[in-house]
Amino acid sequence: MSDHYLFPPQATVGLPVNGSAAAFPVRRVYCVGRNYAAHAREMGFDPEREPPFFFCKPNDAQSIVPVPAGATVEIPYPP
Repeated sequence: MSDHYLFPPQATVGLPVNGSAAAFPVRRVYCVGRNYAAHAREMGFDPEREPPFFFCKPNDAQSIVPVPAGATVEIPYPP
């Protein structure tokens, strides 16, 4: 395998493990869409007929915002 990347690979994202110096690598972020009635309606769906759906994002997706432990971040929507 070559280390000659066109773009340098991103560092692995990890979450701290309580009571340990170890970190748990985050490879995927699992998401739920249309998970509450108001959200389903604002997307144009009937919450009584359409169940929530699940999808994944890779840990390097642009929609992922790193947030330091104990902090909060406001993400404007729509961007």
